[in-house]
Amino acid sequence: MPLMPGAEPYFHDGGETGVLLCHGFTGTPRAMRPWGEYLAARGLTVSVPLLPGHGTRWQDMRITGWQDWYAEVDRELLALSDRCSRVFVAGLSMGGTLALRLAEKHGTAISGLVLVNPSVRADTPAIRAVPLIRHFVPSVAGIASDIAAEGGDEMGYDRTPLQAVHSLSKFWGIVRAALPQVTQPLLLLRSRVDHVVDPANSAVVLSRVSSTDVTERVLERSYHVATLDHDAPQIFAESYDFVQRLSASAGTKVQGGTAGG
Repeated sequence: MPLMPGAEPYFHDGGETGVLLCHGFTGTPRAMRPWGEYLAARGLTVSVPLLPGHGTRWQDMRITGWQDWYAEVDRELLALSDRCSRVFVAGLSMGGTLALRLAEKHGTAISGLVLVNPSVRADTPAIRAVPLIRHFVPSVAGIASDIAAEGGDEMGYDRTPLQAVHSLSKFWGIVRAALPQVTQPLLLLRSRVDHVVDPANSAVVLSRVSSTDVTERVLERSYHVATLDHDAPQIFAESYDFVQRLSASAGTKVQGGTAGG
């Protein structure tokens, strides 16, 4: 199936510092592209991959699972590590789940994490029924584009495939169990009002990781897809400052540059 217009992956070949941006469940790189372009304009190498089963039609996502989504970001991390001297990983929602798993598995190969409204647990009792009803009900209403700003659109699916939800729920358990293995510096930004992921998810992350350099920010004016919402400028600026601070402490200069793709 052809990609939705605007759902394409994004890559900018910049300096020695790389950033991997991971989009969310049923979403697309559209939710991350303005962030990626902001970082690219400041000289960073940026990769925003398209997760398997995303960006086309929801039926395509039914035959994928967390192993496929994780394998994609894992490949991108390794490619950035070959290209750059330092690599940071950032993610929105399930992209945050993927970022945490990368941190659990790759340790010091990742210089820092930026999480925006990460998901690590089921927020509704109804998910307990998914293992059974997924065989009879292929999809439910979509969760995309929870954005306070008028006209916001992350180019996500209007239906949520329950087979993929089942896989994601298994992935949450794997990631939660290994959260103490996360030791990297962490910047976590969460929306005060989020209609998709309960803020308790962020509390779980903060209470269980072993990171000692931790910063939490509350986004007052944005809903779930905060990277396309009113607080997006804050996310972009604080993440860049985070990368700069850690790169400077390691003796690596973030080089200036121009945006591209």
